[in-house]
Amino acid sequence: MMNMMPASESMANSTEVADDYLRIGDMARNFGVTLRTLRFYEDKGLISPKRDGNTRLYSQREVKRLQMIMLGRRVGFSLREVKQMMDLYDPKGSNIKQLKLVLDKSERQLTKLEKQRVAIEEAMSELRNAMSSWRAALADRQIASA
Repeated sequence: MMNMMPASESMANSTEVADDYLRIGDMARNFGVTLRTLRFYEDKGLISPKRDGNTRLYSQREVKRLQMIMLGRRVGFSLREVKQMMDLYDPKGSNIKQLKLVLDKSERQLTKLEKQRVAIEEAMSELRNAMSSWRAALADRQIASA
């Protein structure tokens, strides 16, 4: 899992920060993203860090939301789709609507990725065959010129 450094340890001048918050730099480092990326996600309403003056502090909730964003992006969902799925979450509800939407979108995305995989495998096979022909042609020409 992620190595969460409490903001209270990384903020020498702040004594009011709870142990379960991360500063923006720590969050960026833990997820391998830039500060600009985190600010962009905040501007789009995907994450909502607490503010302590100019300092952004990320709770465990925001860490989980960023994990979902990163997963969604890795598997090819748009930020709009990720936000749509996350916005349906109700901590007090059954989340049936959210789960159905997530499953529906995931099934469609999996089908799309499987088609892309087939196309990539075909392209790789064609390229390997072409490379084999080019190697043979090169070997013939090297023998002829020797």
